[in-house]
Amino acid sequence: MVASIATYWNEPRGVSRIRLCPSPGSKAKSMRTSLPKTPPFGPPGSMPSRPVAETAAAGPRRRAGKRDGPATYAVTPQVRVASDEGTAGDSEVLAARIRLLEGLVGRAEIADCTQFALQWLGEVLGVTQSICLVRHEAEPCLIVVGASGMPGSAVASYTVSLEEWGNPLVTAFTNRKALFFPAGPHSADDRRRRPATPFEDGVFHVVPLGVPGLSDNPIGLLLVGGTAPLAEEFHWFTAIFSRKLDQVHYRKMRIAEVQGRAESDRLNLIIDSVADPIVVTDAVGATSLMNKPAERLFAIPAQASAIEQRWVQANDAHFSSFIADMLVSSDRRRVGEIGLSDPKTGEPMPVEAIAGKMLSEHGELTAVVTILHDRREAIEKARLYEQLKQASDELERKVQAATADIAQQNELLRRQAIELEQASALKSQFLANMSHELRTPLNAMLGYTSMLLQGVAGGVEPPVKRRLGRIESNGRHLLTIINEILDISRIEAGRMPLQLSTFSVPDLVSEVKAELEPIIMRSKLVVTLDLPKDLTPISSDRQKVKQILLNLLSNALKFTHDGCVTIAAGHNSKERTVTLSVTDTGIGIAHADQHKIFEDFRQLDNSPTRAYGGTGLGLSICRRLAQMLDGRISVESQVGKGSTFTLALPTKGRK
Repeated sequence: MVASIATYWNEPRGVSRIRLCPSPGSKAKSMRTSLPKTPPFGPPGSMPSRPVAETAAAGPRRRAGKRDGPATYAVTPQVRVASDEGTAGDSEVLAARIRLLEGLVGRAEIADCTQFALQWLGEVLGVTQSICLVRHEAEPCLIVVGASGMPGSAVASYTVSLEEWGNPLVTAFTNRKALFFPAGPHSADDRRRRPATPFEDGVFHVVPLGVPGLSDNPIGLLLVGGTAPLAEEFHWFTAIFSRKLDQVHYRKMRIAEVQGRAESDRLNLIIDSVADPIVVTDAVGATSLMNKPAERLFAIPAQASAIEQRWVQANDAHFSSFIADMLVSSDRRRVGEIGLSDPKTGEPMPVEAIAGKMLSEHGELTAVVTILHDRREAIEKARLYEQLKQASDELERKVQAATADIAQQNELLRRQAIELEQASALKSQFLANMSHELRTPLNAMLGYTSMLLQGVAGGVEPPVKRRLGRIESNGRHLLTIINEILDISRIEAGRMPLQLSTFSVPDLVSEVKAELEPIIMRSKLVVTLDLPKDLTPISSDRQKVKQILLNLLSNALKFTHDGCVTIAAGHNSKERTVTLSVTDTGIGIAHADQHKIFEDFRQLDNSPTRAYGGTGLGLSICRRLAQMLDGRISVESQVGKGSTFTLALPTKGRK
């Protein structure tokens, strides 16, 4: 006896269940059915046609052919089924139904469920051409979510607009009414009543999808080709398939609702975290949402005084006027200024309002979002900036005036420098000429004095000889002064040539000591030499090095009353220099005066009663000569303990 099958979903929004009830008088037994694996998706033409499909679609059932061996369905769990003992054809129909149910339970996407269901429809019921259309979530139209046996180009862009009320498909969808459209030829009226579908002039059925009473609107339409009337098995399929689509649709609605709620919560969090007031109004200007800063401006506190209430009401009136102007205008965005009041102090509060319209997909106004920015701080900054700009302009004018004055002073200084340079050049030229003119008669006087002292003109009495000796001594001192002035003038005028030669430093030191031997003997000082034996010769101007060393040794003898004088030499291989130092135990030089002694005509004691004579040009000449030789002179001294003058020269002088 054929079992009567009743299927239902006890949980239409959740898990599907199947109950198989035997007919009265039949012997039932429980069994676990092992279902064949669902074949892969593909065009229906590639699947073998089964006799059971033709039987289920056209009339009485016949036994289906055997499959290629049973296999456990791997995607969904097995279902325990209670069945009557009946024919083999009834068992295969039952197995096919269970396979459909298991396949739908294991799928969560509409496209996946649809493709599997249409494939099952082609295998079991022999429906070779089918199209499933589902209502679009955002637009009023039906879109294709699955097709079987139809050309891909025909269904790729096929849609049905729900706003075309004259379209029979829209009528079938709205009224949940199945339709049948036969094949051609068609009259002109038939063609007007026939909808445009991928079936073109072919025969097809239109079946609405959706569970009556479960949802207000149907889910979609199922278009199937074929001339035979739809069998009971097909109606069972559409009921099961509609319930599954409704479940998936309901699940997506719940997910969208949760996502919308989460987006709303995030939007509220973002709005509340903004420091500026934000107000959202609907299409008629009523406030639908505002953050806490906006509430302080437009919401009356619970214990507000009468004056505070008036301030808040005035703020609301000003804002409502701004929104009303925004609603009647065609602008999508507007920026304006609203004069509000501080709800606590009543202080004027100018704000900048930036409003933007939110439109739906069809261009309809849904809301207006307004952001209010307090301009008091900006106005104060602008005022301070204006004051700062005025102060900056005033400072710039003063700087320009000072710059012009400095430029004028610099021009005067430049002219004075030129004049001083010219005067210095004239002075050097004058000194060079005068020194030459003074030295010529002085040399003649010294020559005649020397001849008288030698008795060339006859014998000289001792008193006269002493006076002639004083004349010669003072004359030679005057000649030394004239020579120093001549040297400094020649150096300044650039007329001091260099004559490079290679010489031995110890020989030069011994020669200098020998020339000053009479002065050393009169001073009764001990002069020692500290010269290394391996000191290499140097290439420089020997005469100028000798002049520097003579001057340094003469100064040491001059300013040392007792003690000793040491002449030392050394070699620095890293810097490729040779050092000559003269160390004495004389009066010393204070640290503050050590840089002054190398200036022209400068002596530490400039008083008329100074104890030491001289022109103050000796060390100045030494410094200039050392610079000409690419060397340098330095001094280390302490008052009362003596001084050390060091001359550093390169081992190879420049040509």
